[in-house]
Amino acid sequence: MAQAASRGMPSMVWRAGQDRRMAMIASAIDLLSACVLDIGCGLGAYSERMTQAGAVAIGTEIELARAAGALERGIPVACAVAEALPFADCSFDAVLSHEVLEHVADDRLAAQEMARVLRAGGRAVVFVPNRWWPFETHGVRWRGDYRFGNFPLVNYLPDVLRNRLAPHVRVYTGASLRQLFDGLPVGITVSTQIFPGFDKLLLRRPLFGQLARRALYALEGTPARRLGLSHLMVVERTGAPAAGSSGEQAALGLAGQAEEEREASGSSG
Repeated sequence: MAQAASRGMPSMVWRAGQDRRMAMIASAIDLLSACVLDIGCGLGAYSERMTQAGAVAIGTEIELARAAGALERGIPVACAVAEALPFADCSFDAVLSHEVLEHVADDRLAAQEMARVLRAGGRAVVFVPNRWWPFETHGVRWRGDYRFGNFPLVNYLPDVLRNRLAPHVRVYTGASLRQLFDGLPVGITVSTQIFPGFDKLLLRRPLFGQLARRALYALEGTPARRLGLSHLMVVERTGAPAAGSSGEQAALGLAGQAEEEREASGSSG
């Protein structure tokens, strides 16, 4: 539970909400033949979908069990933190950071690393939690114990109080997210907020879930989107020199290592 609090939990089931986010990713990145780095890939669900769309996707992950899950999907994975990516400058056509920055030790350094590994014209797609969503979705710490669940209005408190209740996870305003990329060789092409898919609510109360989904998705076209669950930001690399080594070569190398490990595991079993 402590690990889940500090590093988050990857989605175990792919639902309509993930389909919608995948469509947003595909609208920001031309996935066909693109070399994409999925930072904090978890079990590799998004990497798998990007691969199915024609991309060469590789992931990074610091939890060995999750990395193993991604390998089982056929996704090559490097065990690495977001602040020290083991790839050369200008290696990738695109980077995905899906609900990861709020968990890393140094989010500014992680943003610098995203920009560093992108090629000229490459894009990073970033999802992070929005401070103005009425619920803290990562649970809270209360009297020394971690309590899992959605807690209302925690993120509306002053920082000194909010950070005592949720010291294990960051939350962002639009300004604080943009600030991470200030001074980096990137330009912001998309900066908006999105509402949740309500997939679990749909399973329990289908009619109410459908109404909530339609109403809040409609608000994404209005200023009320500022109350959305997550920020969606897309940044594009500018002024990058020619790549010294390709991310595709890195992906193929990791894929080869993964295949050797699977074969060795099979032969030892």
